[in-house]
Amino acid sequence: MEHLFASDLKTILHSKRANLYYLEYCRILVNNGRVEYLTEEENKSLYWNIPIANTTCIILGNGTSVTQAAMRELSKAGVMVGFCGGGGTPLYSGIEKEIDIAWFSPQSEYRPTEYVQKWVKIWLEDELRLQAAKKFQLLRTTFLIEQWKLRFESSDKIFNVQIDQLESKLNNHTNQILSAKNTNELLLVEANLTKYLYSLACNATKYGDFTREKNGTGNDQANKFLDQGNYLAYGLAATACWVLGIPHSFSILHGKTRRGGLVFDVADLVKDALILPQAFVSAKNGDEAQDFRSQCIKLFLKTNSLDFMINSIKEIVEKINK
Repeated sequence: MEHLFASDLKTILHSKRANLYYLEYCRILVNNGRVEYLTEEENKSLYWNIPIANTTCIILGNGTSVTQAAMRELSKAGVMVGFCGGGGTPLYSGIEKEIDIAWFSPQSEYRPTEYVQKWVKIWLEDELRLQAAKKFQLLRTTFLIEQWKLRFESSDKIFNVQIDQLESKLNNHTNQILSAKNTNELLLVEANLTKYLYSLACNATKYGDFTREKNGTGNDQANKFLDQGNYLAYGLAATACWVLGIPHSFSILHGKTRRGGLVFDVADLVKDALILPQAFVSAKNGDEAQDFRSQCIKLFLKTNSLDFMINSIKEIVEKINK
């Protein structure tokens, strides 16, 4: 059989790639020139192909390992890799265990420079950074109402949200974003909206009492799904930043003392719109974690979420640097 190498594969734009993987209890290796993951079942070894040229991100859970040869091919294909705990949370780096956003970034030296140069200009000026943060929040709000409307208008009536109430709240939220005088005020505005959205999702699904507890600290299924889905969004956000050549440490609003803060900012563009309602719907339905993750990935593909992240960053860079 002829060997295939990442450099021989046709390049697919990251924003058009179809795959995001969460893998556990397997080994990733190179077999006959292809990157595959190996599982054990009833004394048999099963090999499953990973189409690396059409993959954005791989998140490795419990019981996983990866060979040097596999990492070399993943790097050549521009695939983001991260290690995590069970179910996808919390996310660890490969060399230290801490609850932080840390990724193995593909080591290509030929990333674009135009965006990072313009981004640094924004990042160094408080006023410009506030403008960028507001733009992120406005894009997030617009995407949220679009997606919640579509979900409400679909045949799935489990998520019976009051759209009129949401629109009224978001109009007020938009005004608060525009009038915020600093990032602390903006963070408070954001926190109040998120708290409201949790309440609205609970009522829409008749879920019952809910208190947000992060990083798997609670037994509530919606909390667990929110964590798992958010980390999938972080994978796409990390990929979007890497594609544009912007280091994850140049955050605008979140995690200023954490090296992956920008990943939070970018992931927030889609988390409330897609992950939040799906977490409550899946928890209400009694879905398994794998089914929930599959639904999230389908939503990412259906809404072109990676495209939206990349284009949002580009739009912010170009408008503020005029």
